Order: sequence, then structure tokens, then C-alpha cells
Amino acid sequence: MPQYLTQREEFSVENTTDFIEKMDFKYRFPDGIEKYYQCGSQFSNLKVPFKRVTLTNPGRREILLYDTTGPYTDPDFCQNEMGAGLPVSCGRFCLSESAPTQLAQARQGQITAEMEFVAIREGVSPEFVRDEIAAGRAIIPANVKHPEAEPMIIGRNFLVKINANIGNSAISSSIAQEVEKMIWATRWGADTVMDLSTGDAIHETREQILRHSHVPIGTVPIYQALEKAGGNIADLSWDIFRETLIEQCEQGVDYFTVHAGLLWRYIPLTQTRKTGIVSRGGAILAKWCMIHKQENFLYDHFSDICRILRRYDAAISLGDGLRPGSIADANDSAQFGELKTLGELTYEAWKHDVQVMIEGPGHVTLDKIEENMRRQLEFCHGAPFYTLGPIPLDIGAGYDHISSAIGAAMIGWLGTAMLCYVTPKEHLGLPEKDDVREGIIAHKIAAHAADLAKGHPMARQWDDAMSDARFHFHWKDQFNLSLDPETAMAFHDRSLPHEHEKIAEYCSMCGPKFCSMRISGEIHSTS
Repeated sequence: MPQYLTQREEFSVENTTDFIEKMDFKYRFPDGIEKYYQCGSQFSNLKVPFKRVTLTNPGRREILLYDTTGPYTDPDFCQNEMGAGLPVSCGRFCLSESAPTQLAQARQGQITAEMEFVAIREGVSPEFVRDEIAAGRAIIPANVKHPEAEPMIIGRNFLVKINANIGNSAISSSIAQEVEKMIWATRWGADTVMDLSTGDAIHETREQILRHSHVPIGTVPIYQALEKAGGNIADLSWDIFRETLIEQCEQGVDYFTVHAGLLWRYIPLTQTRKTGIVSRGGAILAKWCMIHKQENFLYDHFSDICRILRRYDAAISLGDGLRPGSIADANDSAQFGELKTLGELTYEAWKHDVQVMIEGPGHVTLDKIEENMRRQLEFCHGAPFYTLGPIPLDIGAGYDHISSAIGAAMIGWLGTAMLCYVTPKEHLGLPEKDDVREGIIAHKIAAHAADLAKGHPMARQWDDAMSDARFHFHWKDQFNLSLDPETAMAFHDRSLPHEHEKIAEYCSMCGPKFCSMRISGEIHSTS
């Protein structure tokens, strides 16, 4: 057995070639925003992070916002500790051998530290969190081998979350670049990050990402398994996949995309599609089935997969290997056939106390999105839905983050729990740092729009504070309450750069004489 399966690698700058120590990951919030921690009650050692925005509005002193920025925005975090990775999160708790997963604990009526942590973050009771997990409607992806991570929850009755995909390829990127993307992604608001590396140094890249990540990390282990098979799909096997899965569990991966629902009998249904099979994992396994004329080995060994994940409390993300890659292929028999199988696998995972979420499309026109959500809830027994978009049109190349955000807002409102971001480079190339930013902000907008439509109180108070700031020309509050304060301030300052213009009762669009809000304020004051 390889040594990395039995002993965790020591993390140091010396064991990588191009790493991170010289990079400055520390970040100072804009003036008026600071890191704030709220303590637990049942678990007094909990420190739950928020962004505290101090407001100039005399009617409201401050507002606390959900915070994904981790220790990189904590003034007490020491840059010299970077070589050792992040400190262990105080929101983690050792589960018992008899109930080794969050799902098992919830089913026994227990509230874990992770449950109280996310309850404080979400503004709900720990009992509500426990009950949603016990019912399978929500998951806390938290591998016991990833103690650096802060607990978070994915479920339709909580804030809509977003995932950011990163990862090197055989063509471009490096370990340092991928770690930098991960850290910036969480600074901009990513709730989880998936490492989809396919090139060299997959193990080393993942190790560095995990040791520096305070959010859950997901992977698609079939990618590394194929690398171990020398890139030859015919040589893939359950033994290679099993070794890879254990390796990644030992490193601390929190959730795994496993395309176990792509069955041999569904493959012929893709032959009439316009774009065939667009999932990388799905295409790999479909070709393996056709070569060997056998059933998908991930389906045959799904109970074995669950037994492995149970030991680590790693969650499973049941992959949609037959998702539509064009609007012409949306909602077809291949897609929904696989979805029914994912529902069967959900029950099997729950038998092993393994937490489950379901992956969804893909390219789907707006009029077909509701059917996707309805069928997922029906087939998959209410397990959380995790969707790529959906992207409701095919012609948005270069702007697919906007296309995706349109579909994402709709399906988030209808009940999707987590949105996988799409960047402007979708379909075009490997995203770089600025592409990650554009993709995250677009999907944070979509997620927040869904939260407002669902009536989440933490969402509404944020928008109400922004409305107050706009009406009273509190420009600093407007900047700080925006999803991207630096960009908001930069846009304002391009035309009105001086300090006295940050208290002016107008912007550069209307000027001092034609501002409707200033005129409206005058009406209010005289009525």
C-alpha cells in the first residue's frame, strides 16, 4: 500500500517546486468591514465567522453577513504559518465509532458541533439543522481528515450555496496558481471548491489545496484513476478506482462526484443527441462499458464505495454523466433515465449513513427547468440538488457566466441547494483568476436572488440595508454592502474620484439637479 494511504504527508514549502510562501494571501477588508466571530452555546469553543459591516446609517449600526473568506481575512492570522497550512477549525468534532457520520448522528437525535456551527451561520436552530440532515434534505460535507475546513450546509431550506471549479490540466497551470485560485475564490464568496485537476502532480496539487482550504473540497476521482491507468480507458478497473478513492479520502476530500448512475443500457439513448455525452467522467465510463461490454463498475461496486466514504464521513455527489450539453438534448430519456437510477443509489447510500447530493444539468431552456427540479425531488427523495447552471441557451460563448446565472437563479428559487459556477471561459479554455471572479460574482447574484425569492430572512435584511444606504446617499455603506466592494467603489470613483464626492447626494449619471432620490427626499422632508 502506498505510504500516502497510511501516513499524512507533512506540508512544507520544500516538498513542492513552485509553491506559495512568497505569495501574499493576506487581505484587509475595506474600511468599515471587519471579521467577527460568534460563539456557540452547546459547544462553547465554536467561533463562527461573519463579516461585520459597520454602517453610517444612524437607524442601523451594523449588519452581519455570511462569511466564506476564512482566516486569510483574520488580522490575527500569521503569514508565517502558511508553510504549515491552515490551523484546525474549532468547528470540528470527533464523531463516535457507532455513528461515524453526520447523518448517523442526526438519525440518533444528536446535535454535533458542526450542526450548531452551521445553525449559527444560517440563522436557524440546531434542531432544525439536525432534522434536515436526518431526513436527507441537507448535508454537511466534512471529511474527518480535513480539520482545516469550517462546517457549512447544503440543502434547499438553507441559503443557496455556490461551488467554484479549479484544477490544472495537461496543458496549463501550476500548483501555486490553483491554490491561489482557491483562496481568491473563497474570498469572493465560493462556499465549496472542486479540484478537477487532470494533468501532472494531481496528488500534490490536491494536497496543497486541502491544507490551505477552509471550505469543503470536492473531486472527481475517476480523473486520477485514469491517469494511473496511463490514460488508457480500457485499463481502468475497480481496484484502481478504489485505491484512488481511499487516497483522496485520506488526504481529506469532503465530497466526491461519482458517476455510478450511468448504466450500460442508457448509452444507446445518447446516439441521437446533438452533442452526445459532454461529462468527462460520463464519457470515460461510457467508453469503458462499451469496450468491456460490462455494466459500469462504479454501479456494481456502489455499496463498496459507500462503505469507504462512511469511514471518513465524506459525502457523495451523484454525478450526472448524461447531462445535456446543448438545449436540443435537454430533458431527454438518457438524462431522466440516469436520474431515476441516482434516486435508487441515494437510498443505498443512506443505508450506509452516507450523505448524498444529486448533480443536475447542464443546458436546459427556461421552460424546461421546472421539470428538472420537480423530477429530481420525486426521483431522489428530496436529496439536495447541485446544478451546473442550468445554461438556458447555447450561443453565450465568452459570456456563459451570465447565461448560466439566469438559469441558476430560476432553479435556485425552485429548490436547488447548490449552484456550480460557470466562468466566461466555459467551453473555451481553462479559467484564470479573473475568470473565477466573474463566474463567482455572477452566481452569487443568482444564489442571492433565489434566497430572496424563497423568503430567507438573512437575504432580505441585506437588501434592505443596501436600499437604505442608496436612498440616504451613504456611498461607503453601498460599497461595503455590495457583493464586490472593490469593484463597486472603483466604478463610482472612475467619474467621481474625490473624497468629498463620496458624500455627495448624487452620482455621475443624474448629477446634482436630476437625482430622483434627492428630489424624493426633499418631498419627504416637506410633506
